[in-house]
Amino acid sequence: MDDRQLLRYSRHILLDEVGIEGQQRVLGARVLIVGAGGLGSPAALYLAASGAGHITLVDDDEVDLTNLQRQVMHTTARIGQPKVESGREALMQINPDIEVLALRERVAGARLLELVSASDVVLDCSDNFATRQAVNRACVAARVPLVAGAVIRFDGQVSVFDVRDPESPCYACLFPEDSRFEDVACSTMGVFAPLVGVIGAVQAAEALKLLVGCGEPLVGQLLMLDGRAMAWTAMQIGRNHACPVCAGRG
Repeated sequence: MDDRQLLRYSRHILLDEVGIEGQQRVLGARVLIVGAGGLGSPAALYLAASGAGHITLVDDDEVDLTNLQRQVMHTTARIGQPKVESGREALMQINPDIEVLALRERVAGARLLELVSASDVVLDCSDNFATRQAVNRACVAARVPLVAGAVIRFDGQVSVFDVRDPESPCYACLFPEDSRFEDVACSTMGVFAPLVGVIGAVQAAEALKLLVGCGEPLVGQLLMLDGRAMAWTAMQIGRNHACPVCAGRG
């Protein structure tokens, strides 16, 4: 790090749990964020500000007026732009020293596995069950930790699935792929705007902890937030050794 970087990241470096070595790990990290909307916005902004060296944003949508109530990475002036391009602009304004790859794609299959395999941590900030399951499968196959979040109405949840830990469940252990799960859209059910900020920020925090190697990540825990009462509940979740997605791992 040069003197300017030492100054920029000084408040992290002052933390004994981070220090110069931890910040160097963040600067050298490759982070994949799937979804550049309500959750992806705060997660990406905090990771960029923290110096995550290479951020890949993946989303196939465009900025819409209805997004601006909660998707704080985007602006009125950028309505109609691809979300990943709008997001890249926002992140580079915060920290021009990082690299941001903007991919306007709906990734799946081999392409998704390629992106996950090239990453140190993956943040699932998507809004549908199929994408969450696909991202989980790729993370299990590539043995890359996954930080998953979700928000609808006044309810949020976040967890970390790290198959490098033999006791860690994967996302499908908690939500099996064959579950009868009906996606609920913000456009029909609504979402309390600050809640995506809270959950997205927690995702960024968990990703940074994994990159630095500090603290206790939310492995084996589902953290749930009731935004009406602003009450957190932690539920212990165990590995399903018969899970068809992760049962074969070591």
